[in-house]
Amino acid sequence: MNEPNQSSARRRTILRAALLTPVTAMTVPHLAGCSPANDQPDRRQTSPSRASGTARGKVLLAYFSRPGENYYYGDRTDLKVGNTEVMAHKIRDLIDCDVYRIEPTDPYPESYDATVERNVREQDADARPAIKGTLPSLDEYDTVLLGSPIWNVRAPMIMTTFTEQLDFTGKTVVPFTTHAMSGMGGTARDYAASCRGATFADGLAVQGEEVDQASRDISTWLQRIGLQGS
Repeated sequence: MNEPNQSSARRRTILRAALLTPVTAMTVPHLAGCSPANDQPDRRQTSPSRASGTARGKVLLAYFSRPGENYYYGDRTDLKVGNTEVMAHKIRDLIDCDVYRIEPTDPYPESYDATVERNVREQDADARPAIKGTLPSLDEYDTVLLGSPIWNVRAPMIMTTFTEQLDFTGKTVVPFTTHAMSGMGGTARDYAASCRGATFADGLAVQGEEVDQASRDISTWLQRIGLQGS
């Protein structure tokens, strides 16, 4: 359950992706960033890869986002534009980057509960949901921003579909997420395994309900990792 009285500093936290870790077991499956209840942060630590600290060069922003019925402070709301897409657009407006939207061949349901059920099946099966269209080449990019919601303490499995099919050798990967309470979730572990050859810069996690008000946090983060001038 979200905590409406949390300070903004706790809700929107810049986290070092390379220091975040594996998923803890959940007794009640849910989505986050889409954004579901009972979302718990992953507190175990590991060092899956070194962090470069700063991004560089030409940037590709690749993201997955889901509109429709979403979690909202313990209730539900209907989003015409998904939280992660809102965040991706804010980033796009602040830096020079190319944008690639990750779209599933089989779209996720409008229903929140039906999406929760499908996500649990995909996580349990270690599935790789198919992506619609042609994947981008990373040859001309130095930095790749990877954006997604956090569902059941992980990025949706379609993000692994995307990352496993690309060559990240020599690239800097920068994750960003929208969530209910779990921050970056298990993205450090998952991307360290699937973005072979990459190094990692600081990621940004924004609570889904607050993404509309996150422009200042996003700008500060982009400056911190070297993608926007101060």
